[in-house]
Amino acid sequence: MKSKNLGISALLCGVAFCWQAQAYETAARNAILMDFDTGEYLFEKNIEESVPPASMSKLMTVYILMSKIKDGSVKLDDTFSVSENAWRKGGAATGGSTMFLSIGDNVSVENLIKGIVIQSGNDACIAVAENISGSEEDFAILMNKTAKNLGLKHSSFANSTGLPHPDQKMSMEDLAILSHHIIQEFPDLYHYFSEKEFTYNKIKQGNRNPLLYSMEGADGLKTGHTEEAGFCLAASAVKKGRRLIGVMSGMSSNKERSEEAERLMNWGFREFDNYKIFNKGQVVATSKVWYGKDKTVDLVVQDDVLKTVHLSQTDNIKTTAEFDEPIKAPIKAGQQIGELKITIDGQSPFTVPLVASKDVGKVGLFGRFWANVKYFVFGAK
Repeated sequence: MKSKNLGISALLCGVAFCWQAQAYETAARNAILMDFDTGEYLFEKNIEESVPPASMSKLMTVYILMSKIKDGSVKLDDTFSVSENAWRKGGAATGGSTMFLSIGDNVSVENLIKGIVIQSGNDACIAVAENISGSEEDFAILMNKTAKNLGLKHSSFANSTGLPHPDQKMSMEDLAILSHHIIQEFPDLYHYFSEKEFTYNKIKQGNRNPLLYSMEGADGLKTGHTEEAGFCLAASAVKKGRRLIGVMSGMSSNKERSEEAERLMNWGFREFDNYKIFNKGQVVATSKVWYGKDKTVDLVVQDDVLKTVHLSQTDNIKTTAEFDEPIKAPIKAGQQIGELKITIDGQSPFTVPLVASKDVGKVGLFGRFWANVKYFVFGAK
């Protein structure tokens, strides 16, 4: 196996930072901060613990509904009917958040989305569940199946609303992953999360997400609050083209939720940045070829190599190309030849494939004979 240290710090020589990473603390019982583009976790606190998600679990209800819109089985101007059950269980009389639907209403899907993401309406969630699956119980089965398909390992659902139930649990990691899916999969629908108010039945309500009013670039996603869960928030914001997702639970007040969430997000933007270590198709190394019509082949990365790095570590990025040479022809463009190993102080090493940049055909019988002669006589390959 041949290893070539590529001295990647030279690529980042225009950026120099001298301070060291500082430990970060939060009053939240559970919290995660994720970079959207790289999927890197910038901060973790009890992220795999399954806890009551309160209304943040409405994100799964919205995900399923938006999936139906994306696949064409539901349209924004379709109407869903409101049952007495949805009105009674999700109405104002229960003490929970409500869209103020009325029994027998036929409500557009678009208005139900707004009623969920802006007003956090429990009645809107139940109406969606009943119209998609026939009952909220059957919709919960769909929620659990969807969670499994998305790789959410620490979530279980018993209802569409997040109202207290012993089987209604999610982890901060799962909520961050689900938020990532919503933003990535539904770019034409995601704007509803940033709308600050919505009026239905002549009742205007404001979006409960405090960051929409206090933090530049904030555009989602969902608050939550129950006595057991505390004050919770799944948030996302964009600054200078870079998006972060932060999820927190277990805070003691609406004020603490707002302050802690904004502080965590701003810390992530301030302390970290994304660096493109290699561009898609960029030549990383060159390997000799055995029995090839070309004597060498370039090894490239198939996609941009993007990494989230603490600003104090930008001079501590090391890359090594690992491959066996010579490579025996024939070679196909895109064929994996080796790996690029990237090491950053304070982070686990990771690898990306190195592939051949082009086809390399195999020489004929005479060419192979001459290659063998050169090898045995001159030791050249």
